[in-house]
Amino acid sequence: MVVGGTTGLGLSAAESFVRQGASVVVVGRNKDSVKAALEQLGGRGLGLTADATHPETALRAIRLALREFGGFHGLYHVAGGSGRKFGDGPLHELTDAGWRKTLDLNLTSMMNSNRAAVRQFLSGMVGGTILNMGSVLGWSPSPRYFGTHAYAAAKAAIIGFTKSIAAYYAAASIRCNVLAPALVETPMSRRAAGEKSILRFIESKQPLDGGRIGRPEDLDAAASYFMSEASAFVTGQVLAVDGGWCVSEGQLR
Repeated sequence: MVVGGTTGLGLSAAESFVRQGASVVVVGRNKDSVKAALEQLGGRGLGLTADATHPETALRAIRLALREFGGFHGLYHVAGGSGRKFGDGPLHELTDAGWRKTLDLNLTSMMNSNRAAVRQFLSGMVGGTILNMGSVLGWSPSPRYFGTHAYAAAKAAIIGFTKSIAAYYAAASIRCNVLAPALVETPMSRRAAGEKSILRFIESKQPLDGGRIGRPEDLDAAASYFMSEASAFVTGQVLAVDGGWCVSEGQLR
């Protein structure tokens, strides 16, 4: 199951999973995006149009996987987003609504899907794998261009939450890990990707491969690793796929 799997990072990963033989349920909020995603996934994909912040959404998706595919083995939670338009920003400008909306989008939605997945894994007593979408902003801030403090708090909390449940459920063969990208070209990042000053900054902040913004497919191999039995002995880990963000100073002009 890929929650937030109808656009951007989630869809790219879902396509990669299908190419490797998996059957995938993708969840998205927009009916047209779900329909378009299913056309790309072919017969090995099923879709659900629903809001990931609602507790019932992940339960419905798991039931769909069990009914149509006969099993449920892994969750990739990608859903989230910027709360900038709702009032997220630097702390002195952060609104109550911006704080609540940003945490709901990124943290509550993740908790809902993780809880549903763990309950299903425990009921079947067969284990499973969970991969949550973090961000390098959860521990490597960039104040000039990415000063959204509620978003950073949510992504940092995802790491703590994932490590905690990884420790708690390891004995039940439930693996829980985090992928943390830097700036990747997705629908959420249109603002940043469209500003020349930010792209100039990215040239030195993400210096790999010529200094570029990331592409969704840059994360596909890592997602496939964590979702497959190749990572059967790995849990509680955070992997930054960031083009060098976390080890680069970045030049402000």
